[in-house]
Order: sequence, then structure tokens, then C-alpha cells
Amino acid sequence: MAKDGKGLQMLPNMQMKPDELDFCKSIYDLIQQARHTLGRSINTTMTTTYYEIGRRIIEKEQQGEKRAQYGKRILKDLSDYLTANLGKGFSVENLKLMRRFYSVYSKNTIGQSTITQFNPNISWTHYIQLMRIVNKDERQFYELEIAGNCWTVKEFQRQFDTSLYERLALSRDKDKVRELSEKGHLVEAPQDLFKDPYVLEFTGLPEKSIYAETELEQKLIDHLQQFLLELGKGFAYMGRQVRFTFEEESFFVELVFFNRLLRCFVLLDLKIGRLKHLDIGQMQTYVNYYDRKVKLPDENPTIGIVLCKDKKDAMVEMMLPEENNQIFAGRYQTVLPSKEQLKKALEIEDE
Repeated sequence: MAKDGKGLQMLPNMQMKPDELDFCKSIYDLIQQARHTLGRSINTTMTTTYYEIGRRIIEKEQQGEKRAQYGKRILKDLSDYLTANLGKGFSVENLKLMRRFYSVYSKNTIGQSTITQFNPNISWTHYIQLMRIVNKDERQFYELEIAGNCWTVKEFQRQFDTSLYERLALSRDKDKVRELSEKGHLVEAPQDLFKDPYVLEFTGLPEKSIYAETELEQKLIDHLQQFLLELGKGFAYMGRQVRFTFEEESFFVELVFFNRLLRCFVLLDLKIGRLKHLDIGQMQTYVNYYDRKVKLPDENPTIGIVLCKDKKDAMVEMMLPEENNQIFAGRYQTVLPSKEQLKKALEIEDE
């Protein structure tokens, strides 16, 4: 069966004029949008309903006998009744999750009234994961990012597993860390793009292994969607091994991106060993060339990021201007970071 430019099926006997085909596609898009809206509406209704179920369970338990067995019996009876009449989805464990959902996302005010603190546009499956995050600031950060970036559950789980919150926090001062939980990850300046370390576990490369920079580069291209997620907001892929010639000498920028939020080119260079001063100088050449020869007048200065396995922060700081906002050097690792180590590093910085 033939397909059109959008991948939509066309029956063999279809003979439509361009305007007729455009009309049919417009109706198709309208139905797809309606289905998408309906799906979001169902998610919103179910999340709100589970919150209300949790509220009623807690109120019922508080009105009854002050014994643990009473609460267990209430949940067991409710589970049996709902399962018999509605089918699966109302096990005792699920009811406990609903009860916890209300406990975590409600705030007592004057009298018996409460303030709802959850976002009904985030799915219930997301909230099952969110409720496991003990740190309130961290939990609020991920809620903002899920809602703002439309992360799937899988994308959210990956960002949590790679300790995105802790890595961003380590790259910011105390005021900026507080901002993460209040506003999410804002990208307003070049420094906001940066995190240390970058986690490239999706490449499948072991942490202690001998591989070439070209192999790492190819792995990143093979998993471009995951790499863009790791880089952060607003990145668009422009090319690899992008060549430019200056005074009869050719240079190759390993990976070139454009960030739509900052309206600037972002150049990436990969180093599989320790960062050397020549690597910083090479990136400075790339950045200068793009600023003077490539970027448009209304675009912002180019950003260069050198990703390496190891670096001496004092050396990097000494090589770059004090008010540097164009060249950054970040570590990368190919295994998931230890949350405990990152949290300890945050505690040390706070001290």
C-alpha cells in the first residue's frame, strides 16, 4: 500500500487532487489532535481521582479505630469491593500508593482544608516514580521538567537515574540551586547549558576501556536522541566533523549543534583522556572562527564545550578569562553516577 509524504497510507484506487489531499490530511490532523487531547484529559481525570481516593482513605482511617489492623482491613475490604466491580488496578498496594499520593501532595491549612500541590497534567505513572524522591526540592525540580519538556516516563527515569538534579546543582551557586526547585532548569545564559559530569551510559562503552575518539563520536551519533536529552534544552543537531579552512589549513569540528533558546552555535570536542591546554586552545580557535565567519549578526556568541575523561579544574580556570562565558570543559562518564557521591559533594559545597 502506497504512502504519502507524511507516511500516511493511500489506497491504490485513490485519485485525489492536491487540494483534496490537503483537505483529507487536515481532517486527519484534527482527529489526531482530538485523540491526543482526549488522552491528556483522561490522564488528568485519573490523577485527580486517585488523589481524591487517597484523601478519603486517610480520612476514613483517621475516623476509625487507632489500630494498624483497622487500616489494613479498610484497604483490604476496599480493594476486594473495587476489584469485584471494576476489575484490575485496585490492589491493596495501588490503594496504598493513592494514600501516599495524597499525603505527599497535600498541605494542611487553617481548619480541615488543604491545598493541592500536584500538577494534574502529569500522569499517574510519573507520580508513582516521583513519590519515591525524598528530597522535596529535587522532586519539585523533576515535576517542573516533566511538565515543561513533556518527558515520557522512560525519559524521566533516565534523567533521574543519571542524577540530573545533583549534576546541575553542582554546576551552580546556592541561589541557582534554589531556583532549580522553584523554576526548573532555566536556560538564560551560556553557563546554564553546562553540567559536570555528562553521563553517556547509553553508548554502551565500559568505563575502563580503550576506545578511540571516533568510536565515542559514532556512538553518540548512533544514539543521537539520547544524547540530545543529555545535552539539555533547545539543542538541534547540525553536523559532525564539520570542516572549515583557514589559510590553506583544514580544521574539523567534531560535533556542531545550535541552541534555539540561546540562539547560538554550540561546538563539542571529545577527548578520551585528560584535558590538555592544547585542547582549550583548539576549541578557542573553533569558537573564534564561528563567531567571525559563520554566525549571523543577530545570533549570539558561539559556545565551545570540550568533553574529556578527566581535567584539572585549576588549569582550566587559569587558561580561561575570569569572565569566561564561551569555553567550557566538562567530564564525561559512560556509567551511571553514584547518587550518594553526588549528594555528598553537594553537602561539602554547602559547608
